[in-house]
This record gives sequence, structure tokens and C-alpha cells, in this order.
Amino acid sequence: MIHDIFMPALSSTMTEGKIVSWVKSPGDKVAKGETVVVVESDKADMDVESFQEGYLATILVQAGEEAPVGSPIALLAETEAEIETAKQQANSSSAAPAPAPEPAPVAQTASAPQPAVAVTTQTSNGRTIASPRARKLAKEFGVDWKNLPGSGPYGRIVAEDIEKAAGKTSQKPPVVAPAVAPTPTPAVAPAPKPAPIPTPAVAGETVKFNTLQQAVVRNMVTSLQVPTFHVGYTITTDALDKLYQQIKSKGVTMTALLAKAVAVTLAKHPIVNASYTEQGIKYNSSINVAVAVAMPDGGLITPVLREAEKLDIYSLSRTWQDLVARSRTKQLQPEEYNSGTFTLSNLGMFGVDRFDAILPPGQGSILAIAAARPTVVATPEGMLGIKRQMVVNITSDHRIIYGADAAAFLQDLANLIETDPQSLTL
Repeated sequence: MIHDIFMPALSSTMTEGKIVSWVKSPGDKVAKGETVVVVESDKADMDVESFQEGYLATILVQAGEEAPVGSPIALLAETEAEIETAKQQANSSSAAPAPAPEPAPVAQTASAPQPAVAVTTQTSNGRTIASPRARKLAKEFGVDWKNLPGSGPYGRIVAEDIEKAAGKTSQKPPVVAPAVAPTPTPAVAPAPKPAPIPTPAVAGETVKFNTLQQAVVRNMVTSLQVPTFHVGYTITTDALDKLYQQIKSKGVTMTALLAKAVAVTLAKHPIVNASYTEQGIKYNSSINVAVAVAMPDGGLITPVLREAEKLDIYSLSRTWQDLVARSRTKQLQPEEYNSGTFTLSNLGMFGVDRFDAILPPGQGSILAIAAARPTVVATPEGMLGIKRQMVVNITSDHRIIYGADAAAFLQDLANLIETDPQSLTL
């Protein structure tokens, strides 16, 4: 029997995906649960596993090419004898295209991955990613792989890590090499090739959007439908800057300090952490601070510091550094970039004086943070002095958040940063 391998939906907003690389080649044996292909969704590269055992008969969508969600990208033959039949089927279907019947199995694919669908998205617990071979060995040896450090690309847990944890590194040596080589290596090595966007364009040339840029376009257009307003506030940062100089040697970043300050303040202003729904105001149960990060090949992504108000500043900084590193190699899981309840956009590192940010879909507010600059100010004693100050601007959804709500939030944020930044280290 021959099965279609469909382009999976890796996120709720994904309409098409790009093939980053094929881990398997035509004619290769494919085990159930084994990675077959790496697909680029809106904002991440994801391993896609096989639901069934068989042989990869033919590839319909080559590496670097795009295909709509639910469309066939390859054919999987149950037996080696059916490979040639699958190739003939692929040739005949390309000669006589029939797009109309395709949507029917696609709807079934997304909701029920059991019938004629051959692949699904790899999932993981939190930020931990393990190869199918590693998970199989973990079950065999009784190893809890979810908290293991990974030695594979981008921290991926591979078979060697499981065997080392089980104290079996000297056993089964022939199994280790094939398990590691076919799974992560082909999936990662070809990744840079399909992304030629950073190369300078010739004057007058039109460069196609990559998948991440397409996602940004959709989100920005959606944001235009929301009635928003902007409120600015000037915050003196001398105390915060002093604290940062004291603890930055311990790995603390300014981004983490600002995210922590925002999260602590949001705990006092749940309406600013809320979002609009057709049924009413959704008060989010957790404070998840998303921070905008520019991607090297164009577009931006917003890694999320989940429950930021509950983490100590050192853990928060380590988490942030890990998120940024993996976001730039497209290794984030969807919940690590789409679960934000409030967003920070910090252009202060570029020396920007002030700016307004566009509200992300599904959130109530976003805070634009500009650079802190030495400013001449009047002291309470009537004298002139120099203090470092930054201007922040909040953009809010006026359907649920009013001017007084935004102003009160900014006032409390300024008070925390100016008078009690040390509390951020507790």
C-alpha cells in the first residue's frame, strides 16, 4: 500500500511550509516514529516523524521548496516492491494535476493522525528535544531523558546521551553511530542553504518573503484592525544602571532586568496583562513576557519568558540567553514564541530616542523601550543635575484597556525602577 506524506500544520497560523532538508532519501527504510524531513514553519524548524513503517518511495517537494499545509510532499511505500509503483503514481499525478480532491484528507490529517497520513510533528516537553532513537533507548533503559543535557546540535538529546546516562556507553557500540548520524546531522547541516535572503539584492530586484517575514506581514495586517492608543513615560534609570553594573558579571542581562520589572508590575495591573475576546476580557492566568528579537535572515520572533514574575533574575537571564540562541537557529517550540501575554520591544541598544510599537495579535499591550541617555534635570532642591533617563511608550488595545490603566501601570513601573530595583534580585 502507498501512503501520501502531507505537509503538516506546525502552528495555528501556518498556511504553507518550506522543506529545510530531507533526512531520508528515496529508497531508504523508514521506521515508525523516525524523523523523515525537517520543515520550516512560520518561526521554527521542526522535525517531522513517520506514523508508519515503510520505504520513502519518492519526494514530491524538494529541499528549499514550499508547499501548502495538507498537500502531499512525498510518497511512502509499505514494501520495497511498491517503490516503483509509487514513482509511477507520482509521475502520473504530476502529468494530470487534480487539486480538487486534495483538501478532503487534509482536514482529517490535522485532527486525527491515524488513517492515510504518514507524518506528524515532533513534540517535546518544554524546551527539551530528543531524537526518536534516543527516546526509544530511554524507554528501554528506564532513563528520564526530559532533564538530560543534550550533546547533539542545538542541545538535542541523542542516543549517546541516553546510553551515557544509563551507564552503557561501552555496550552496543555499533548501534550508536547509525542512530546519531541519520537523525540530527542531515537535518541541521543543510539548514542554511534554503535561506539566501541575507545576500544583498540587486537594485531593482524583488526578493520573495521568507516564511518568517510572511508571518510578520499577516500579524501586522491583523493588528491594524485593533483600536489602539499610546502613552509615554520618562523613567530615570540611575538606580537600575547601578544594579546592572553590580550583577552583570553573574550573567544577568539588562533585558532580563526589564522583563522582570515589567512582570512584577503587571502582577499589580492584571488588566494590562489581559486580552480581548468576542466574549469579553480574558484575564490571563500567567504573566508571560515576550521580547522581540530580530532574526538574521529577516523578520522577527518573540521568545517568551513564561511566568517571569516568579523566576529569580539569574534563572530568568539564563532562560533568556537560551531562548535567544535557539530562536536564531529556529529551534524554538511553538509554545516558546506564541504564548506571550505582554510584549517588550527594546530598540534602546540602537540608541533610539523614542518609538511606538505595533500591538501583536491576541495581546492587550506592548511596551516600546528606548535608550537611556544622560539628561539635564531639575532636582527637588531647585538645582540642575544630570540623570540617565529613558522614554517608554505603551501601545494598548482600547477595547479593554483605558488611558488611566496604562498610565497607572507606567507610574508603578517607573517607581519600581527608580526607587526599588534591588527588589528584582529577591
